[in-house]
Amino acid sequence: RTCRRRLVFLSNKSMRAACLRALGPALPRQPFAALSSAARRGRKKLDPAAARVAQEAHLQEALRLVRACAVRGYDEGVSVDVHLNVDAKRTEERVRGQVMLPHGQGKTVRVAVFARGADADAARAAGADLVGAEELVAEVLAGRLDFERVLATPDALPALAKAARVLGPKGLMPNPKRGTVVTEVAAAVQQAKAGQVEFRAQNQGVVMVGLGKVSFGADRLADNAIAALAAVLGARPDRFRGKPVHRITLSSTNGPGIDLDHHLW
Repeated sequence: RTCRRRLVFLSNKSMRAACLRALGPALPRQPFAALSSAARRGRKKLDPAAARVAQEAHLQEALRLVRACAVRGYDEGVSVDVHLNVDAKRTEERVRGQVMLPHGQGKTVRVAVFARGADADAARAAGADLVGAEELVAEVLAGRLDFERVLATPDALPALAKAARVLGPKGLMPNPKRGTVVTEVAAAVQQAKAGQVEFRAQNQGVVMVGLGKVSFGADRLADNAIAALAAVLGARPDRFRGKPVHRITLSSTNGPGIDLDHHLW
């Protein structure tokens, strides 16, 4: 129903018609009421096993709507936006971290590693795309930025400091708090290539995490969504944990947002 209501804002008539055909018969007014009424009223807190079942069923139905509205001529991406109940402008309330998505994001991640000696050899053996120290810094300063993740060993940080003005604004500068300054280089490279995703709350307190492609199917996207939401909510300051967030929305690249019942998380 949410998807149908928002289709009126789509200017492309053929796209709107395709979405309505894909959705099929109209959904009931409250399709998730049976799953979330107890949590919404606050009268009963579900045990972990029951909460997981409710979350999976809720996500399956929401993802059906997301995938039905993805009618463009290419494999659209699917993401989740979490509107946190924190003030990201305050240092003590900033939320950032990493999450390993069970099924990855469906795209090739290029990893650059700033390291020397044995660590550099280990990074190459683990599959890093770019490895080096001073020479790689020089390439970055010359404009080379064909990578999505950057890792560094502690001994390479002094040389990497010269590239901070280039990597910093793009969110690529390695930082111990983000877990991108590593000593176990091989394991870090393998995780980055396998689907480890970094997330960070923007100034408005919104965290966006890509879950994969529409072609993944509802089951794989739901697994990724559960892992992403657990990581994001677990990264909040202690005093916010256990409290509902303001809003959680699923959407495809060009589709409307589908609101989840945030009381389930």
